[in-house]
Amino acid sequence: MDIDASEEDPEMKKSSAVCVGREEDIKKSERMTAIVHDREVVIFYHKGEYHAMDIRCYHSGGPLHLGDIEEFDGRPCIVCPWHKYKITLATGEGLYQSIDPKDPAAKPKWCSKGIKQRIHIVTVDNGNIYVTLSNEPFKCDSDFYATGVFKVIKSSS
Repeated sequence: MDIDASEEDPEMKKSSAVCVGREEDIKKSERMTAIVHDREVVIFYHKGEYHAMDIRCYHSGGPLHLGDIEEFDGRPCIVCPWHKYKITLATGEGLYQSIDPKDPAAKPKWCSKGIKQRIHIVTVDNGNIYVTLSNEPFKCDSDFYATGVFKVIKSSS
């Protein structure tokens, strides 16, 4: 195996961690945006944990970095500022409230739409924050808005 060739393999490169900033900075702002291997992501620091996901909401591409973090059914979620879609920080599940219309005493309950937003891996090393893109093989709704014409972070080049 040619080691130099594997370093140039675009698929291997996509799975490498990218330094996106300093831990002290994200702890102050509680969020940051970055481009990781041409994919826009938002990184959140919430209650002592780091979370990264595609920056654009799976529903219609709303800018999640501008949303509020709220808890629903005990799960921290980013709320899309455009249409108020709720996305769990930990899993990328879309949440909605459901009620049984045939039961007059029914109370609304939180349900999952399944994983809708692609979640990425965040690691901390020596005060630096690194993001590794998800290599999960399934198609995710947020993939559509993750690159190309929908980019919200303008490159400096």
